[in-house]
Amino acid sequence: MPPQSTGNPAVREGSSAESRIRAAGFPARKTLEDFDDEHQRAFDWETITRLGALDFVEARRNAVFLGPPGTGKTHLAVALGIRACQAGHDVAFATATEWVDRLTAAQSAGRLGEELARLDRHTLLVIDEIGYVPFSPDETRLLFRLVSHRYERASTIVTSDKPLAQWTETFGDGPVTYALLDRLVHHADVIGLKGDSFRLRDHDLAGRR
Repeated sequence: MPPQSTGNPAVREGSSAESRIRAAGFPARKTLEDFDDEHQRAFDWETITRLGALDFVEARRNAVFLGPPGTGKTHLAVALGIRACQAGHDVAFATATEWVDRLTAAQSAGRLGEELARLDRHTLLVIDEIGYVPFSPDETRLLFRLVSHRYERASTIVTSDKPLAQWTETFGDGPVTYALLDRLVHHADVIGLKGDSFRLRDHDLAGRR
């Protein structure tokens, strides 16, 4: 016998939300409520709360989280992504390197345009960890294609350990880098995180006890 469908809309929606969360590719489950701002300096909860309402997704705006490693950028990006999934949005999460690999494979197969169009079904895209690995000019152009394609069409969240002025260290000091930045931050909230690393707070790196 085929399985019987539940008549409870809340149960069906919960199942759909869970499917969207699994399909998004998040590295872990995070929530805004679990975010520990104890080690942050001048943390902007007002902006985070506003982003948590997901109006930026409806408005096709972006969010950019900047700060040193371990300050919670990925946590916030994942938490917003999970909220978006629960609200009915399709979300895709990957690191910048993973997105470049995916786009490079699509380009090599002659279907880059098709891949960019296919990603349109994701109303929110997360590009994590910009700045950890430098990109070649060709790879920079691919990320520019992704950001440019989504410009004013759908939302993107980006995390980076480098301030925007230092993105030339990752992408090169060329016109494509500035065009990428222009389209990314034109309609965006840019949130700076300052503080100690969550991952290192229980370790004495100087060897003191």
